[in-house]
Amino acid sequence: MGLGGSWDGTAYGAAEIDQAGAVIESARGIGIELFDHADIYRGGKSEAVFGEVLVRSQGLREKIQLQTKCGIRLGERGLDAHYDLSREAILERVNESLKRLQTDYVDVLLLHRPDPLMDAREVADAVGQLMAEGKVRQLGVSNMSAAQISYLQDRLEVPVVANQLEMSLLKRDWLESTVLVNHPEGSAYSFPHGTLEYCMDKGIGLQAYGSLAQGRYTGAGADSAADHATAAMLERLAAEKHTTTEAVLLGWLMKHPAGISPVIGTTNLSRIGACADAAAMAEQMSRAEWYGLWMAARGSNIP
Repeated sequence: MGLGGSWDGTAYGAAEIDQAGAVIESARGIGIELFDHADIYRGGKSEAVFGEVLVRSQGLREKIQLQTKCGIRLGERGLDAHYDLSREAILERVNESLKRLQTDYVDVLLLHRPDPLMDAREVADAVGQLMAEGKVRQLGVSNMSAAQISYLQDRLEVPVVANQLEMSLLKRDWLESTVLVNHPEGSAYSFPHGTLEYCMDKGIGLQAYGSLAQGRYTGAGADSAADHATAAMLERLAAEKHTTTEAVLLGWLMKHPAGISPVIGTTNLSRIGACADAAAMAEQMSRAEWYGLWMAARGSNIP
């Protein structure tokens, strides 16, 4: 989302293309192979500058996986935003993304947000056509509950392979909902209970956007006593394990048995590099350390 320059209509140039190239190189340097896009990011410029890098970097496309999303319309038809998962919209937006990315296919297409007017049969028809044409290889969703995925899956001929959700040590609704069943505090969290369990049961990969918590614990500035306590604990663990706070933060997320894949989001090259040890930190983190970070972040004990 951070590639391509500003969110306004200003055209991108060589500097934005160079930035995209540097980000891709840095990410690949720590083993990242999947790059996440959406048709709306920077008004399409995020995909466009990435496509320019693919053109100038011969053989790169075959070494990485591309994922993009469709389903959100911004600033169209007199509305600031609305959702559109109609058959025509899916076909239109995917073809536009492929043109900007300058590639023949995406490895994964995500449906960006639930559309209350969605006809699942139309989605199935559009996805079937795109796959038959070789333009999409796998299908996923984003911001969907277990019930929404199940409804959609019953009408699809292909499996839903991923669900991208906001998940982090800061945004913990996904976690709190699992322990606050039958507890008054549970009403404060909107995450649909059972979604994680459904995805785990069905083999649907969980992708976590906002996984670095916008730097809240790693330098951007804490807002509360709980934030300060969490940042301090992350720093202590990072020092003990001879790694970075970013790696410990992501390791905490990846420790969960759902096999969560963080979408790190940042375009800061040093922060990308700081994530290199995340998988190792997940393996090394003890149960006590994991719970300790959770308690620090929530600012209170669990029930």
